[in-house]
Amino acid sequence: MKPWTLRLTLVAALIGAAVACGGGGEPATPAPATGKIAFISDRDGNVEIYVMNADGSAQTRLTDSPGNDNQPAWSPDGGSIAFVSQRDGNTEIYVMNADGSGQTRLTDNAALDSAPAWSPDGGSIAFVSNPDGNLEIYVMNADGSGQTRLTDNAAFADKPDWSPDGSRITFVDARDGNFNFEIYVMNADGSGRTHLTDNAAFDDSPAWSPDGGSIAFVSDRDDNIVSEIYVMNADGSGQTRLTDDAAADTSPVWSPDGSRIVFASRRDLMADIYFMNADGSGRTRLTDNAAFDSSPDWSPVP
Repeated sequence: MKPWTLRLTLVAALIGAAVACGGGGEPATPAPATGKIAFISDRDGNVEIYVMNADGSAQTRLTDSPGNDNQPAWSPDGGSIAFVSQRDGNTEIYVMNADGSGQTRLTDNAALDSAPAWSPDGGSIAFVSNPDGNLEIYVMNADGSGQTRLTDNAAFADKPDWSPDGSRITFVDARDGNFNFEIYVMNADGSGRTHLTDNAAFDDSPAWSPDGGSIAFVSDRDDNIVSEIYVMNADGSGQTRLTDDAAADTSPVWSPDGSRIVFASRRDLMADIYFMNADGSGRTRLTDNAAFDSSPDWSPVP
């Protein structure tokens, strides 16, 4: 066979294979995003909690209080949202139904209580408090009872997140000094604390994937000013950058099926909510206004 005939034969075979795989060698289009995304916005003059469909439609206000409402966190069954509020003069944790009704205070003390995160079985909420000065990780029952300290002598523990099997909790701390924030993991009872990241950068906001195999997080390691979103294996290996923008990308949270990551970004000057595919492709803007939109959380239930 002549060389040019061989080349034509190979090209034809490759075209046929591409057509058989869906054409053009392009990855398959992800299924439409489903479910609800809670987030915060100051579009009405005060920081309140809103909810929208996963495609950005039907943006609806859930809270309306004189104090800032922040850090919404869906319960595993999608029926409730824990959140942080200053409505009573102190930063405390509250819970409400998914439609905004039944807003109830869970913590009531002189400390700053924040960053609620539900256990996978919905029976407990991890959170952050500082009754002794330092920020520490605590856990309580879903009704606010049984508040128990998990970390001790942390410098600035924050952002707890449970593994999908409920056995471990990731969090951020600067316990190694110099406000070098790193991501740690510990057992659900507070034992066995281990570094997952260890570098001179600011690493923050760990979020477990639904299958427990990966953790999305935020880091400024490649810029020292602008934070980007990264992903790593659950043991800390394979740390990979997903976003690369001139503006800060923050607050990553996985979709229930693990195919996408919702996050906040200032790439269009004001902070807005976006999502992207789990590999960093297909970035899509969900909110678009002159307000500050941030702190997204994707409902576990479609």
